[in-house]
Amino acid sequence: MSLPQFKLLRPRTLADAIGHLDKHASNLRVIAGGTDLIPSMRQKLFEPEFVLDLRHIPELKGIHERQESGVEVGALTSLTDIEHSALLRRRYPVLTEAAATVASPVIRNMGTIGGNICLDTRCLWYNQSLTWRKGCGFCIKKDGDLCHVAPGGTKCWAAFSGDTPPALLCLNADVEIVGPAGSRRIPLREFYTGLGDNYRTIQPNELLTRVFLPESSADYSGVYRKLRIRGSIDYPLAGVAVVMKRSNGHIADARVALTAVNPAPVLVKGASERLAGKVMDEALAEAVGDLAARTAKPLTTSALTPEYRREMIRVFTKRAVLAAAAN
Repeated sequence: MSLPQFKLLRPRTLADAIGHLDKHASNLRVIAGGTDLIPSMRQKLFEPEFVLDLRHIPELKGIHERQESGVEVGALTSLTDIEHSALLRRRYPVLTEAAATVASPVIRNMGTIGGNICLDTRCLWYNQSLTWRKGCGFCIKKDGDLCHVAPGGTKCWAAFSGDTPPALLCLNADVEIVGPAGSRRIPLREFYTGLGDNYRTIQPNELLTRVFLPESSADYSGVYRKLRIRGSIDYPLAGVAVVMKRSNGHIADARVALTAVNPAPVLVKGASERLAGKVMDEALAEAVGDLAARTAKPLTTSALTPEYRREMIRVFTKRAVLAAAAN
């Protein structure tokens, strides 16, 4: 499948990039690593007149420790750099573990943390060629008015499948968004809407520029577990991130987040309260796994059944909680 025709824009500064966005936002797509956008353009999911290439903006790259205020990560920082950062591995290990599971080494060399946060939601009926989608009558996410996953409703159930966002949710990360009106900083949990077709709160003329990892979430033990068909390359069909801090043998604080089983990455409600102040054992880990399984809403979007994916969320959560407590 060939790419549609487009004009490539290559700004050298963030200000220039925002200027292009403000001028062409209605018919423009942003490219960072391109690992998701280029295949989608080949499938004719996007046919923009302009493509904005951010790779030559140095201020959007790098991992920077800030005295007593945590770590800032530029949105264009590659997933390989996240994976191999000694600073992040020491202070925020759940993030490096999640980054290491993304696709293959070649993809991680190109893919960026900002791109993984902004990853398009996925669906068996949406992520196909134009000919295939036309034969199915299109879908509510692209060119149609029916969700083939849940045909009885009006909501798009395309699933979010990024690996790093659940880890970032566990770390209480914030993101910086910049547009013509200036910059704003919001918690990552407010970045996602929970809708498969309109899944982010960012506006067409805005860019995600930085990720903030707070000092208060540093030095937690962290674990990420991922279910996929193949041992590499594939998107997650279920993913679980866990962070935990222990004190005197008890759990002082913990958080659990899921990906690939809802239209957005989500924190498991009640997990922190269930774990806080407790001594870890099999029964407690199993109870948290039950909470996670009730949070997961997998539908028929892959070769695996929703029932199997929900059960694997339960199993992976139990294993991840036990592993985090053992670190």
